[in-house]
Amino acid sequence: MTESRSDTRRWVANLTLLFTELSLQERAAAARGAGFDEVEFWWPFGDRAMPSADEVDAFCDSIERAGVVLTAMNLFAGDMPAGERGVLSYPERTDEFRASVEVALAIGERMGTKLFNAPYGHRRLGLDRATQDGLADANLAFAARRLHEIGAMVLMEPVSGMPDYAIRTAEDAVGVLDRVARNTGVTNLGFLLDQYHLAMNGVDLPGTIDRYGPRAVHVQLADTPGRGEPGSGDADIRGVVLELEGIGYDGAFALEFMPPSTTTESLKQWNQELASWAAA
Repeated sequence: MTESRSDTRRWVANLTLLFTELSLQERAAAARGAGFDEVEFWWPFGDRAMPSADEVDAFCDSIERAGVVLTAMNLFAGDMPAGERGVLSYPERTDEFRASVEVALAIGERMGTKLFNAPYGHRRLGLDRATQDGLADANLAFAARRLHEIGAMVLMEPVSGMPDYAIRTAEDAVGVLDRVARNTGVTNLGFLLDQYHLAMNGVDLPGTIDRYGPRAVHVQLADTPGRGEPGSGDADIRGVVLELEGIGYDGAFALEFMPPSTTTESLKQWNQELASWAAA
């Protein structure tokens, strides 16, 4: 960010949660104006696995015009306002998910995006776990093989606040990645370390970073418990960042927080927090 020139870390703005007071097509320019060189989005087309070509063009155009990099993007996660958090393991959604991977592939090829997070989904009543996991593995392998064509990786992260969500710890996420790699030979799979979700699930963060931090290829940050900007709550986010860097993490840090007021005010508070890190 330009407001923190002494800080050489790569800070990424999550534009699904930041600048929501603006339209989707206006957010990349706003992020650039706030000093970000890199952005990320959840699946940017709502509950539609197959957006129109015009929608895809408008999304990509807005990022290109802003002059920022689309570092990461979520794959299709279903109807999130209705409570869905991924469809990898839903038999009736497999064709839909795989069609959406082709959309992501086209976006990644155009934008140079190399990281695609795959939300897993909830456990389903009436569907045994082995069947559900087998389907998720097959869909992960499909996505990874397709995205490998552009040199991209598929990521897996734990999620909090959803009792039926299948992936809640780093061990869960890495276990899926290792199982898929072992059974399919696919290796362009990576761990997304989301500090907020892990903290809210009550894991031992220092221990988790020590054990699984070397597997992380992308990191997302927000304060706890309110998911506001770093410095707004009780999380030791500076400590998390320093611990990750101490074990060799050299990737980006995405700000995936929910501004309690306006994005501009939250970023002002965040820049003050970041300045305090430099002074510490």
